[in-house]
Amino acid sequence: MPNTYTQIHLQLVFAVKHRAAVIAPAWKYDLYNYMTGIIHNHNHKLLIINGMPDHVHLLIGMHPTQSVSTLMQQLKQDSSKWVNDNRLTGSRFAWQEGYGAFSYGKSQLPAVIQYIEDQEEHHRTRTFLEEYRRFLDVFDIDYEEQYIFKPLE
Repeated sequence: MPNTYTQIHLQLVFAVKHRAAVIAPAWKYDLYNYMTGIIHNHNHKLLIINGMPDHVHLLIGMHPTQSVSTLMQQLKQDSSKWVNDNRLTGSRFAWQEGYGAFSYGKSQLPAVIQYIEDQEEHHRTRTFLEEYRRFLDVFDIDYEEQYIFKPLE
């Protein structure tokens, strides 16, 4: 029987529910480590993870035995439970519904890794919504404004 060979690199982007800026510097790396474990337990390879208090970016080498939607469901569910079980926020923690998944070729990975490393720098001049819309535009993804991550009210 022939083997399966793939090279699937995805940047995954998702936000805290209501875009609440609750991922605190004191525990964000513990959260990132926990999420890394989830990624590895599903046979994917995490290349980098970083974010801001209201959202996270991951770049992974995706294993073809699991769908993106199943991975995202597991990642959000398990990490939300971890945050809540450890009582890291003043109220119930949850991720916002939806996510972005953007694919890259191997030659693009160094630039994507640098971009994710530099999240704090990017967000000095650009909001999360501006960043997210830019991804959608660059990847030529049609979207309806009513279904995009909502701005803070």
